[in-house]
Amino acid sequence: MPGAVDGPSWKQVEDIRDIYDFRDVLGTGAFSEVILAEDKRTHKLVAIKCIAKKALEGKEGSMENEIAVLHKIKHPNIVALDDIYESGGHLYLIMQLVSGGELFDRIVEKGFYTERDASRLIFQVLDAVKYLHDLGIVHRDLKPENLLYYSLDEDSKIMISDFGLSKMEDPGSVLSTACGTPGYVAPEVLAQKPYSKAVDCWSIGVIAYILQPSTHPHPRIAGDTALDKNIHQSVSEQIKKNFAKSKWKQAFNATAVVRHMRKLQLGTSQEGQGPTASHGELLTPAAGGPAAGCCCRDGCVEPGPELSPTLPPQL
Repeated sequence: MPGAVDGPSWKQVEDIRDIYDFRDVLGTGAFSEVILAEDKRTHKLVAIKCIAKKALEGKEGSMENEIAVLHKIKHPNIVALDDIYESGGHLYLIMQLVSGGELFDRIVEKGFYTERDASRLIFQVLDAVKYLHDLGIVHRDLKPENLLYYSLDEDSKIMISDFGLSKMEDPGSVLSTACGTPGYVAPEVLAQKPYSKAVDCWSIGVIAYILQPSTHPHPRIAGDTALDKNIHQSVSEQIKKNFAKSKWKQAFNATAVVRHMRKLQLGTSQEGQGPTASHGELLTPAAGGPAAGCCCRDGCVEPGPELSPTLPPQL
């Protein structure tokens, strides 16, 4: 497994367009714009995150944190930072180009994933998040919009992106900032209680859930209104209802994984420091056959009484 790496150097340049040929706008955010560009020397296509320094006034710490995190990581399922340039009033983050679109868009297009495809996707996410957690990095905003496909190929690998809310854990300290996307964030974050890297596991559980029946485990809650709702009750009631749907009766392994994640006991905010089961052990598809643990040829069985789905923990 790759370890922490020395990050790219910070380079001063008079005009970034002397080095890169800017093409199309790939996306815009509150403080930045992402541009498709071509390296004039190597002809390599990249994504350049262009950030106006003026827009960062008072928020410099957030950008420095994101760059510090990206400096540390190199993993096949995480979008890489290749270079950093400073020119005039802008910072330019030269990022690895991924062109397959968001997981969110493919969910909308496909309706739902087969259990085998979902398990392969979640396995990649778990492996990348385990790598981050081993480095003491918590992403804090895992959601389908931040999971990108490397290419348009049907079997393309998935890539974790957007480390704007990520945080490096300090020994002996606890995380307490309420941040993330309400539909995917763990309840203890919404409750503004101390939490640990386990909050990423909650988000992965939500993503794994919606891949199979293509429904969210609880009604979508937008913006700050999530803080005024009883999210614990809404999650429990909606999951109980959705687990009864016929599609879940064909997802034995998916429900077993959700139950396994529940038993990891990663979600206790004050007790998340001890050794736990490997993220990668949760989903390991058998090569050339159904997902591991499945007892039928087509990879789907009716769950027996002893394997009936259970509700996730109320963290």
